[in-house]
Amino acid sequence: MGRDITIRIGDMSFSATLADNDAARAFTALLPLTMQMSELNGNEKYYYLDDSLPTETYRLGTIQAGDLMLYGSSCVVLFYETFSSGYNYTRLGRIDDPEGLDEAAGSGDVEVRLEMRTTSE
Repeated sequence: MGRDITIRIGDMSFSATLADNDAARAFTALLPLTMQMSELNGNEKYYYLDDSLPTETYRLGTIQAGDLMLYGSSCVVLFYETFSSGYNYTRLGRIDDPEGLDEAAGSGDVEVRLEMRTTSE
């Protein structure tokens, strides 16, 4: 199964690549998924899944805009700003080119849809 997904926020779409780990594989089984993500700290959106996913947590030090992470075992976090963090996360994936992500994310809660990306070549 591929690791390429599309993340849609409003009328903007972002290509992303899922990590090669158990958490990302379990997350793939949930797709397509529409989440009403809540705003936190002016740098991230988060959503709690109904079920837990496997974890492989580590401290990143620096979070990059476009990082798609799992906090704990059920909180999906999409970061739209780059900043330093002392928290531990499990990587789910990363937006390939996060340009415009902060604009799409906006300052409040937002609907985000994730789906597998199909390639036709």
